[in-house]
Amino acid sequence: MTTSTEYQSPAEAAEAAADAHADRVRPAGPVGGTATVTELLLTHAAGNPARRQEAGLPASPAARPRLGVAVVACMDARINVESLFGLTEGDAHILRNAGGVITTDVVRSLAVSQNVLGTTEIILLHHTGCGLEKITDDGFRDQLERDTGVRPEWSVQAFANVEDDVRLSLRILRSSPFLQSTTSVRGFVYQVETGGLVEVPA
Repeated sequence: MTTSTEYQSPAEAAEAAADAHADRVRPAGPVGGTATVTELLLTHAAGNPARRQEAGLPASPAARPRLGVAVVACMDARINVESLFGLTEGDAHILRNAGGVITTDVVRSLAVSQNVLGTTEIILLHHTGCGLEKITDDGFRDQLERDTGVRPEWSVQAFANVEDDVRLSLRILRSSPFLQSTTSVRGFVYQVETGGLVEVPA
């Protein structure tokens, strides 16, 4: 049996998600005033030492990722990278930004990841329905300039086709002189609708 759901705007959906999380992390008993989401998250974080101890996690975990892999992914909240790949604390470096695009700072972080902390493999993760497919660099800059009076010097790195951007990103990673420790770099598109992965050939 199917049930119809009322349409929610992005803002309404975000508010509903925040309320749902607040219900999970809100301390028992009455809370005076209106707590911000940050305050509710900090309440949950306060119990982290006890949860770590209960789970038997080491008191001083190693800084080097156990699996020697770094994941570059979009910041989209629908992608749970750790759950998707079965990762736990200490397994991998996970770098996230809008679009999962390869910026100068991503290369910087990957260079540190490889040359200081010993990773050798890179997984690139884009996804269907990405917001960067729905905007343009000039359009986004124009809007920010109208809203703030300042035109950003940086590029948002919007793209028209997610698979083409994965291929471009793979070429950038493979050609970087700062990532010579790479033994494997592969790119994927996460299917938001199904939770599956589709690999993009270089």
